Amino acid sequence: MINLELTPEQLEIKEISNYFAINEIRPVAKYFDEKEIYPRLIVEKAHKLGLTTLTFPKKFGGQGITDPLIPLIMIEELAWGCAGINAAITSSYLPAEAIFSLGNYEQQERFIPIFGDKKELKIGAVALTESEAGSNISSMKTRAVKKGDYYVLNGSKKFIGNGGIADIHIIFAKVEDDDGFDTIAPFVIDNKEIKGFSLVKKDEKMGIRATHTAEIKLENVEIPVENRLSKGKSSKEDYRGLLNMLNNTRPLVSAAAVGLARAAFEYSLDYAKNRIQFNQPIINHQGIGFLLTEMTTKIDAARLLTWQAGLADSLEKGLKSSKAKLYSAEIAMEVTTNAVQILGGHGYVKEHPVEKWMRDAKIFQIWEGTSEIQKLNIIRYLKNQE
Repeated sequence: MINLELTPEQLEIKEISNYFAINEIRPVAKYFDEKEIYPRLIVEKAHKLGLTTLTFPKKFGGQGITDPLIPLIMIEELAWGCAGINAAITSSYLPAEAIFSLGNYEQQERFIPIFGDKKELKIGAVALTESEAGSNISSMKTRAVKKGDYYVLNGSKKFIGNGGIADIHIIFAKVEDDDGFDTIAPFVIDNKEIKGFSLVKKDEKMGIRATHTAEIKLENVEIPVENRLSKGKSSKEDYRGLLNMLNNTRPLVSAAAVGLARAAFEYSLDYAKNRIQFNQPIINHQGIGFLLTEMTTKIDAARLLTWQAGLADSLEKGLKSSKAKLYSAEIAMEVTTNAVQILGGHGYVKEHPVEKWMRDAKIFQIWEGTSEIQKLNIIRYLKNQE
């Protein structure tokens, strides 16, 4: 029988994360949404608690957590506090996963401890997307050319979380390998002051406004050959590593969507119990009651899909991660939209947080692979099933 009760360790991280969300995140969520600035002091507090390096090995400065559900539980609570601030706190999990999935042990030993520095917060970025290469990354224009002991990179990247301010940037670029094929390979820039690397502009966004998102440019940037993540020995292995990176981080995104949806549900439920119309609380009206029942049921279903993806083995990780990402993203958008509807005019104004949560929710249908891409992934897996 499957036991869904939280273990003592899982319960502990849930309580720590929820306490942090209540006392550190929620009181400032509106401020960072309005100012659209990176919440460094909040991220530093989370870093001191170990929330930024939960799953990294202890030998690299992390907390050494191996239970795959614990980071999902943590992220749900942090995103319940604020999806944007959660994204800022957990932003280095993606570049770290790139290093784990695509780098050899020597490179992991070299770069991961930078994130694990307990005295000073260091953050990372993954630069994959371009203006003409979003869902179709094969149309990427950024290119790396090997010249002696260096690769020279030229191109630009769009919509990059922590772009230009990160201590470590993982840059994906096309390169011709020894096998004669073009591959998309990752390169590590561990010095943001390197010549030719620049922040073009910081994006102004609809939601998750506590995150820093920017366009960056590379003009003849010289990167040592040892900074090419090199677990793969061929173009196929590089591509497999890229897929592993995305498959392993999509459940984290799904957990954040669940936390955001839960916040909107709980707020609208409380409102519906206390808002009196036609001489009774509006929760007694079937139209509102049915909305709330659908919201809570779908949130629980999204959480179960997310946990299933977190627990999946490598053979099923891609399929289950895409299912979780697709469903949780759709539910986050649906639940936050319904929360605004339940509050009516009150939901549309900034006096209540549901309009912010609705704006935050939209990104989940877009980043880490759009909902349409998740559907393509799922049908591809289904077609290949025997």
